[in-house]
Amino acid sequence: MPDSNALNSLTTLLAPTEPPPFVVLNPITETPVLLICDHASCRFPAALGDLGLDPFARRCHLAIDIGAGALTESLANSLGFTAVLAQYSRLVIDCNRNLLDASAFLEYGDGIVVPGNRKLSKQHKALRAESIYWPYHGAIDSQIGRLSALGAKPALVSIHSFTPVLNGESRPWQIGVLWDKDESLKTIFLEGFRDAGFVVGDNEPYSGRAPADYTVDTHGEDNGLPCVGIEIRQDLIGDEQGVARMAEVMHSIVECIPERLGLRGQRITA
Repeated sequence: MPDSNALNSLTTLLAPTEPPPFVVLNPITETPVLLICDHASCRFPAALGDLGLDPFARRCHLAIDIGAGALTESLANSLGFTAVLAQYSRLVIDCNRNLLDASAFLEYGDGIVVPGNRKLSKQHKALRAESIYWPYHGAIDSQIGRLSALGAKPALVSIHSFTPVLNGESRPWQIGVLWDKDESLKTIFLEGFRDAGFVVGDNEPYSGRAPADYTVDTHGEDNGLPCVGIEIRQDLIGDEQGVARMAEVMHSIVECIPERLGLRGQRITA
């Protein structure tokens, strides 16, 4: 890992050969539903090395929402809906946090210290934001604008996952539906998951009340969109079989959103 002085002196974060900060799936689909995944990847830019973390820590729930990226991709592929996914670890910069929140550059969590995030200068934090955070959020804005221009404000569905045990405490919920001002999508997902037999938390294990869910608040509520955050317990989507099962359940729920909400738009297949 580069020392803090070396990190703070960086002027470029992503090399031209590295993946861009986000990926957009189905970018010309007209169905007014947008899927997003803030924590889809555990990738670190080469310039940051391993941030002083061992291989386990670089792949644990602090680094990535395990299974969430694969689930989002599976839904985007099966439904043909547009999706925007972040392509770098939340330990580099957490795209679901306000930049003034200390956890945007996490130094410690669930018993793990992140050496490469200690004593970061304002300039280095700004470099990470300019390289990853703002391009990702700009991509979400662009897709919202594109879909809105077609005649209906899109519904925003943010997909996350949560660890079964945090700080030694077990979570009984299998799925959480996070919401704040908008209740339309909350109802659709609570009904759908409960009908499928899951133990579902209503604003559990996390709350969607502001300011807890930055991306949904910023892009969904601030734009007056139907919006919701979905949290899947990681043991349910920790492998390909689990992702496939959950994608099948969520497919039918997400597919009905335009009709249930009376949103106009159509699906374009390439």
